[in-house]
Amino acid sequence: MRHIAMAALLIAVLTPAVPAQASMSRAELLTRWTQPTEASYTAWNTALRHRARWVSYRFDWSTDLCSRALEAPFGFDFSDACRHHDFGYRNYRADGTFARHKERLDLVFRTDMRRVCDAHRPAAQRPCNAIAFAYHRAVRSLPKT
Repeated sequence: MRHIAMAALLIAVLTPAVPAQASMSRAELLTRWTQPTEASYTAWNTALRHRARWVSYRFDWSTDLCSRALEAPFGFDFSDACRHHDFGYRNYRADGTFARHKERLDLVFRTDMRRVCDAHRPAAQRPCNAIAFAYHRAVRSLPKT
């Protein structure tokens, strides 16, 4: 009996843990990583930093940042918000479900930019939010194709 318990303990200790995400589908991960919440942003950003772990899902991590707009107008750095937005747009387009998700992806973009603005001193938040609003309005006007 003692040998069985010892063997079970060794197996439990030596068997690598499989992350919970490994059992999630690509669609589930996309949904999890493209919500307008701090937790979703953090999960996506962690995945971005460890892209090699997600290679089997064939995510498109490419970005043109904020396209033709400035990434950091007046020092307000929206590059991560643009990168997150590109991730959602490119992967949902690849899956053929972009039109269903565009409105939420644009809201995520707005939320990510707001987070940037909230991190600035109070006097800078108003102009930061005005620029973020303009960027958001620009992407909202894009077609759902």
